[in-house]
Amino acid sequence: PPDMIHYGLTKTAQLSVSRGLAKLAAGSGVTVNAVLPGPTRETIDDNGVAFVQSMRPSSIIRRPATTDEVANMVIYTVSPQASATTGAALRVDGGVVDTII
Repeated sequence: PPDMIHYGLTKTAQLSVSRGLAKLAAGSGVTVNAVLPGPTRETIDDNGVAFVQSMRPSSIIRRPATTDEVANMVIYTVSPQASATTGAALRVDGGVVDTII
């Protein structure tokens, strides 16, 4: 969104750094990924849901993600089950960003 240009800039930098570090760590058994949370709240109250519905209508889940939902992605990412996941941008945004990738 136009009101989030600064946010997009910092996310682009984060992706570039994490992808570069993943390439640098190639063959070492170390994985590097970027977890990209979208609108997130520690507790979801009516105000948070109303914000997402009015300001981020593209949200598929129609509410902010919880901190536990973001943490679950991080737990997966650092687990042995994610050993082939490296250099990835892993979105936990409830579908706010309209993209096919």
